[in-house]
Amino acid sequence: MRGEGLDRAINAAGGVARLARKIGISQPSVSSWRKVPAQRVIAVEAATGVPRAELRPDLFCGQAVSEQTVDPVDAARAREYALLATLLSAAPSKQLLDQLAALNGDATVLGRAHAALAEAASRAVAAQVEREYFDLFVGLGRGELLPYASYYLTGFLNERPLSRLRADLAALGIERAEHNCEPEDHAATLCEIMACFADNRFDAAAEAQRAFFEKHVLPWMGSLFGDMERAESAKFYRSVGTLGRLFIEIEREAFTFAN
Repeated sequence: MRGEGLDRAINAAGGVARLARKIGISQPSVSSWRKVPAQRVIAVEAATGVPRAELRPDLFCGQAVSEQTVDPVDAARAREYALLATLLSAAPSKQLLDQLAALNGDATVLGRAHAALAEAASRAVAAQVEREYFDLFVGLGRGELLPYASYYLTGFLNERPLSRLRADLAALGIERAEHNCEPEDHAATLCEIMACFADNRFDAAAEAQRAFFEKHVLPWMGSLFGDMERAESAKFYRSVGTLGRLFIEIEREAFTFAN
């Protein structure tokens, strides 16, 4: 029997096949779910507009309360990583684009990037952004960009950076999500892990978080976002690339000063 949150997502997407297409996996994979796998929650939320607390109340209903005990800077970092994870997981729904269009910027570098993202979202058409996402990250055979650490660091998929990441995740007690067909070194997965570190959903010391960022995120993700800014297929996602590139640089500086 399917969970209530999964049923809502399927109905919002227009059926199992459409939900599978929106999040870039096979229809049989979605058909086998009894609830949305933890690793897929952000992608399903982005694709359907169904909040994560409704998709997986066992994981996210207590999140708002727990954020009250998280340092405000870390809570803001978690939100930034979660936003990037959402946009890298799947094309944004119309509801998410409307939410992004309401973002407020400020005079800071990151604030200006938020304002640019809001402007891009206000002009975007959901169906066109879905096609843009497909051309950038999926493609017929392959997309214009391959958002995997192994590819950026070695030129090939499923290489040693992935095996090292898996070893470190095992050491931290972080398990691969059921039915997740993406390698763990996908940029969306790494951003979600960093979000979980920042808001204390994953229990890891500050030193372990810094080491994870410097080993698995910093060496390549800024380059991915830079390539996104310059990609031929990118329109809406050009602003996502700018936001991501600036945020990774801010994180690099913050971890350096904290060391």
